[in-house]
Amino acid sequence: MTIEQAPPKPLARQPVPRGIATTGPAILSYGFRPFFLLAGSFAILAMAAWIGALTLGWDIGGAFGPLDWHAHEMLFGYASAALAGFMLTAIPNWTGRLPVSGLPLLGLVVVWSLGRLVMAWPGLLGEVPSMVIDACFLPLLALIAGREIVAGKNWKNLKILAGLAALSAANIAFHLAVATTGSGLDVSRFAVGIYVMLIALMGGRIVPSFTRNWLARTGSSVLPGPFSTFDVVAIAALLIALLSWAIWPDSLVTAAAAFTAAGLQGARLWRWHGLRTWREPLLVVMHVAYAFIPLGMIMVGLAALGWVAPASALHVLTVGAIGTMTFAVMTRASLGHTGRALTASARCTVAYGALVFAALLRPLAELVPGQYHALLSLSAACWLVAFGLFVIEYGPILATAGLRKIR
Repeated sequence: MTIEQAPPKPLARQPVPRGIATTGPAILSYGFRPFFLLAGSFAILAMAAWIGALTLGWDIGGAFGPLDWHAHEMLFGYASAALAGFMLTAIPNWTGRLPVSGLPLLGLVVVWSLGRLVMAWPGLLGEVPSMVIDACFLPLLALIAGREIVAGKNWKNLKILAGLAALSAANIAFHLAVATTGSGLDVSRFAVGIYVMLIALMGGRIVPSFTRNWLARTGSSVLPGPFSTFDVVAIAALLIALLSWAIWPDSLVTAAAAFTAAGLQGARLWRWHGLRTWREPLLVVMHVAYAFIPLGMIMVGLAALGWVAPASALHVLTVGAIGTMTFAVMTRASLGHTGRALTASARCTVAYGALVFAALLRPLAELVPGQYHALLSLSAACWLVAFGLFVIEYGPILATAGLRKIR
């Protein structure tokens, strides 16, 4: 199916209208379409494979082994696809340029997909060729993003390229760590930290912005506080805490930095007045997702003191902050950029609840060792329910051009 709407007249710095024209299939008309669908589908496949490896002994990941494969593919498979979908959708709004679509977008999709295939069986081509193929996606995404930002003279958003460069380096470092030490799990903390910083930076822009717009429409006199020096301090404190966690996870310095960052990030979230959005789950879930950052930093601090398992702290940030925020952004952007009402359906609301439960249950697995496998299975089941509902509801939206009613 193709989109037959003619492209608008180019206007510098104006938001790009929804439904940009393309002569190809609708799914290649905008970056969010293929990458959000791939992210949702891969989230299901990767989790099912991980549970199969744990319970049935499935041999996945080759030389990586199931644990490192799981960590790598959640961070550089699922999360990188969600990030690509967000960036390729946000950049046209930042620059006023038409979105990357058609064959260039297909090329990106192919590179990401090849990475997932070689990571599933890295021994098929050899470890070095597999690493090279997998490592190509993020630099290529950075190259395309940089070209669009420079062409649109949107200099203030060039800093997003630093995040992509850091993620590219972390991915390569993960591969090298597995090849030299047998595990890349220490490197995974750097990658998690980069994603959390991206959420603090980008989520710190879109969450209060969306909240302000919604509260203003409802006539509320209380609006999120504007970006200020306080936000800069909170972000800087978070960066210091995450760097300390990545390098010295068991240090007292890390504990102090993490607790400080948690307090500042909690105060930052409170200034956005998320409680006032309780009537719209599409907004509430973004505030809940961001809340996993201060909660995660508290857990990082407790883990540094030896009071909770390091894996519990890690999963508050991965399943909670990264998983929930990417899910929230994927649902909202899919609706807004296909001309649908910005409100969550009953099915989507259930999916939000399932994912939040997954994020809360997963860290408990280490805290309650006697129920480890039961809690792990329940958390995985909630994850599968959430992304299963996403694919069922949003798959047709992302793959086709027409509007459809959502119940």
